[in-house]
Amino acid sequence: MVMAQSLFITLKLRDPEPQIEVLAPGWSLPLLERMPEVAGAIEMPLGHGRLDLKTRWRLGHALRDRHYDQAILLPNSLKSALTPFWANIPRRTGWLGEMRYGLLNDLRKLDKTHLTMTVQRFVALGLAADFPGVPPIPTPRLQVDPTAAEQAMQDLGMGEKSRPVLALCPGAEFGPAKRWPEQHYAELAARKMKQGWDLWLFGSVRDQPVCAKIIEQSGGGVDLSGRTSLAQAVDLLSLADAVVSNDSGLMHVAAALNRPLVAVYGSSDPGFTPPLNSRSQVVSLDLDCSPCFKRECPKGHLKCLEELAVDQVEEALTGVLT
Repeated sequence: MVMAQSLFITLKLRDPEPQIEVLAPGWSLPLLERMPEVAGAIEMPLGHGRLDLKTRWRLGHALRDRHYDQAILLPNSLKSALTPFWANIPRRTGWLGEMRYGLLNDLRKLDKTHLTMTVQRFVALGLAADFPGVPPIPTPRLQVDPTAAEQAMQDLGMGEKSRPVLALCPGAEFGPAKRWPEQHYAELAARKMKQGWDLWLFGSVRDQPVCAKIIEQSGGGVDLSGRTSLAQAVDLLSLADAVVSNDSGLMHVAAALNRPLVAVYGSSDPGFTPPLNSRSQVVSLDLDCSPCFKRECPKGHLKCLEELAVDQVEEALTGVLT
């Protein structure tokens, strides 16, 4: 969703008049609320992977009264093309994907060797089909109301911010092959706290065991994992003076908040979904076996992350702070 903002910005740069509305999962609405290009968001009532033709048909008919001129589909699935078709939207743009002939009438054929990044593929759908070369990528920029961030701190009993804050995002929903070990995070945290920094840890309920270990091993910090809504997490991340994160959704959020950021990559490819932020630095060992794109290390050693030294990440952190 953060990368989709580059498309929204592109559309507004081409023509500022049209109103952009986004049909998206409910969890992503706090992100859309912080994108000034988006006039409105509509919650998709179906979860990931559910077909439910009747609900999609009803939603399409309900959207007909909005008289949209164009629908741009970022998912490549067949089912994602059904609602815009049933909404009678005259121009329906998307990549060929799962054989969507007839459902889309502005059908593009994707050359993955030409558009190598996810965000390039999103932005290209907002341009003419014959646009030459690789499209320019506007940097996502989430806008946070400072009073909302202050309110989040009060609601979570955090008190006032008085020292620089290092935010750690040690989780990754995809799997352990994207997670830098908690002992490495703990060592980095301990070093920064000795230098006078405060430590905030972000993540979901699933990340609580890892965050608890980091707190225990580093000797301090504020564990926010599982305690915040996504809206609160975004607002609090905007206050961080530096962020270290695995390749995850929160990494992209931190980049869109223009935070100094170090992004740790293991099994994934930084060339495919990099942080879109000039204040960021990617660290990766770039082993022969990576990127493997696996949830768990297929070789059983996880050297791409286990052997990624704290010194290397700390050096990168110093680099983004200078």
